[in-house]
Amino acid sequence: GKSEEVIARIVEEAHMGDLIDRDINYGFSGGEIKRSELMQLLAQQPHLALLDEPESGVDLVNIALIGELINELLQKEHPIRDRRRSGLIITHTGYILDYVNARTGYVMLDGTIVCEGDPHEILETIKNKDYEECRRCLK
Repeated sequence: GKSEEVIARIVEEAHMGDLIDRDINYGFSGGEIKRSELMQLLAQQPHLALLDEPESGVDLVNIALIGELINELLQKEHPIRDRRRSGLIITHTGYILDYVNARTGYVMLDGTIVCEGDPHEILETIKNKDYEECRRCLK
């Protein structure tokens, strides 16, 4: 039926066909685990997805694929007004920003949001200056 078709499409997009008959995440590499987790999220279609360091422990090839899956999960191919899903992506490196079109970035220091703005600009500021420059952002 339709459910089987959706699952088959998700498995193919996540490049998980050769792993689908194995126990979930058992013996998987870092990239395979991340792809498996995103595949499960795509099947669940949540309204809000929390993604903690999706690029952590993942090689460059898999980061690109993970970015594609996140974009699909968050319906990035649709105009903003037509999207029905949102995501919060936590990153310490910012590498995922090369593959995911994030609209707004925030910096949290000592449990407080100290800066918000264009995620690429924030990352550049941190790379070129440091996190302390972010503290000046909202002052």
